[in-house]
Amino acid sequence: MTDASPDAPLDIAVVDDDALFLETLVGNLGDAGLQVKALHGPNQALDYFSGSGQASVLLLDWQMPELDGPELLQKLREQGVTAPALFLTGLTQPIYEERGLKLGAVDFIEKSKSFSVILHRVKLVLNGVKALPGEAPRPLVETFGPLELHHDSARALWRTHVIPLTLSEFRVVALLAGRAGGDVPYRGIYDVVRGEGFRAGSGEEGYRANVRALIKRIRQKFREADPEFAALDNYAGFGYRWIENP
Repeated sequence: MTDASPDAPLDIAVVDDDALFLETLVGNLGDAGLQVKALHGPNQALDYFSGSGQASVLLLDWQMPELDGPELLQKLREQGVTAPALFLTGLTQPIYEERGLKLGAVDFIEKSKSFSVILHRVKLVLNGVKALPGEAPRPLVETFGPLELHHDSARALWRTHVIPLTLSEFRVVALLAGRAGGDVPYRGIYDVVRGEGFRAGSGEEGYRANVRALIKRIRQKFREADPEFAALDNYAGFGYRWIENP
């Protein structure tokens, strides 16, 4: 099984009770150039992190014996492990995703997804924690009026309320807030989520419907915390803008 050497800076710790799936995933992540630690089940994970174990990102299976993924994440947080966490699961109902996000996970990935999708989502989180080669270190926390963005854990706070954003939603809010007062086109928002040039929907600009649905979800999450939330504004026919002090 591909695994990180003891003295290597560890990118990601993968926890799963399925030995074959764990071996395959850790091997693929290692082949992609990541330093990976394989942890077979929740008890091994707790032992690893109660010692000197560290990781920049956690990738946790949801359904495991003894402790499920959410219960394991709670115990790791109690141990002082603050690394951002992603859940891997076969459960697709929104209620599970909402539970995971409220517990502090930054993403929720279906196990049926291809490895390329899992790798892309993991790298998005890593890039939020570590500066990319040639980039200046990213501040851990940025403040835009009543909005706080915690890049180390991909968490957003609005007037001290935690907003349970997915990783994609967090990246969109960070893009818009970083250009506060400036307009961001539909395509620019979609590129942050799916990558430059990705085609979606019908027609040359089919991605617009995807962006509108994404923004609607983001607005709803902020309004659940603050019914008067009005920082996310639409520029009709072009895109959206963030108003720093609405």
